[in-house]
Amino acid sequence: MCTYAMPLLVLATTKSASLTGLAFALEWLPRVAAFGLAGDLVDRRGAAIVFFLASLARALLVAAGGVALFMLPSGTAETVTVMALAAGTGALTQFSFIANEAVGAIVSRRTAGQAHKVQAVLIGIDQTATLTGPALGGVLLLAGPSHMLAVLGVLSVLAACLALQTPPTPLRGSAKNGVRREAGLKTGWHTLISLPVLSWLVAGLVVSNLALGLLQAASPIIVIERFGLTSAAVGTLWSAAAASTLLAVAACRFALNRLGLWGVGVVCSTVASAACLALAQAPTYISYVLVMALFMAADGGLTVVLRTLRSLLIPPAAFGSTLSLTILLLLLPFPVAGIVVALTPLSALQHAILVCGILQALALGLAFLRLRGDPVLRGSGNMARATA
Repeated sequence: MCTYAMPLLVLATTKSASLTGLAFALEWLPRVAAFGLAGDLVDRRGAAIVFFLASLARALLVAAGGVALFMLPSGTAETVTVMALAAGTGALTQFSFIANEAVGAIVSRRTAGQAHKVQAVLIGIDQTATLTGPALGGVLLLAGPSHMLAVLGVLSVLAACLALQTPPTPLRGSAKNGVRREAGLKTGWHTLISLPVLSWLVAGLVVSNLALGLLQAASPIIVIERFGLTSAAVGTLWSAAAASTLLAVAACRFALNRLGLWGVGVVCSTVASAACLALAQAPTYISYVLVMALFMAADGGLTVVLRTLRSLLIPPAAFGSTLSLTILLLLLPFPVAGIVVALTPLSALQHAILVCGILQALALGLAFLRLRGDPVLRGSGNMARATA
């Protein structure tokens, strides 16, 4: 709801496509900026307490925002409120995300040979939430912004209460032997550069995420302003995309056995690029939903390839720092995409999507062409299946 419904809230409140794109950028910029701090807090204080505090703070923030929107008249003050909500919920969501990733890693290490099952459950939870969250947020917005914020606050309180039931997690670093955040990122950078297979894939996915971010930021505007539909239709769009991603992730687990990582990556990158190019020309809402579902399914397949490759290649001693760096690099295109949407007139959004589709096709094509002979990517997929 925070990721997909908050831009909808801005659009419903301000009726401005430019401010919607700017809100998307403001939602992701704090996430990128908070990344190092969130990791430090999880290292020093534990994942459960960080998740609890982030969820509780989000509940208080949206409660205050809901009251403010109810009392404030339409105008500048209302606009500033919804923009601040987008930025604040974006930053707090990043803290929750890092804490959740830490818990997943700890549980995976405690399950001998069953780490892939833990990750499969986590991906299923994430995609199920993505299936229901946008649709729920879109429907609630029809009743008014305060209703959506009230439900978001209740969900945040429930998350905070569940975090209190989570057993204490061991710290991954300490004041005595822990390294500074800058040193950790430096270590991650050196490790990433030493792994050309992973660095090429990450570079291709950075460009691909620019297309993904542009579509996430522009789709509410396209559905409401171009197709003349409601926020509920936007929620349905993202729910359909999440359902297709769930199916794609399940299919990839079997496809890895036959095609290997390289084959699955090539198929998914081809489908994603073709879908992005087609979205720029989609004539109706139904066709837009179908092609977007195809795009998100292919993107989900690429995520499986990336997660598997990371687990196969990154040395255990440098796994945390390298993982943090790769996530940071993959997040950077999202605020850039929001700024692009903010600066692009509605009539030119299709052209911006087309340009991103071309860049995506070139970047992913070059990456997989460069990796075509790598033995890990060309493997039978047996090891990949165990770590996907």
